[in-house]
Amino acid sequence: MGNPKIAFHWNAVVTDIPTQEQVLPSGEKVRKIRALALKDTVTGAESELPVEGLFVAIGHQPNTALFAGQLPMNEAGYLEVEPGSSRTPVPGVFACGDVQDHVYRQAVTAAGSGCMAAIDAERWLAEQGLAE
Repeated sequence: MGNPKIAFHWNAVVTDIPTQEQVLPSGEKVRKIRALALKDTVTGAESELPVEGLFVAIGHQPNTALFAGQLPMNEAGYLEVEPGSSRTPVPGVFACGDVQDHVYRQAVTAAGSGCMAAIDAERWLAEQGLAE
């Protein structure tokens, strides 16, 4: 909070991500983020915050609703996996990243556990005689 390059916008939600077209040196046209449209959750006032990029975090709720009734979850909604593995109790189904990691939940963990899931899936496929 003491960093002068960081501004906090309390009680605000992003309602839109305005973009603008940009032409690359190759001639390719791309859309570039130019701002965030914000709405104050207390007053309802709308504003626009100029930005050039955006990081999105999942917050504190894992995005696992689509697996409800199909894969075992803990009381907080995270998918259950074998300790030290990405294996779920359902054979051939692996979970990684933010849906199974209730401690770290961030990009490095997601990337690392994604690699774990790929290796676990490859080994499982080989055990089933489905991979070379």
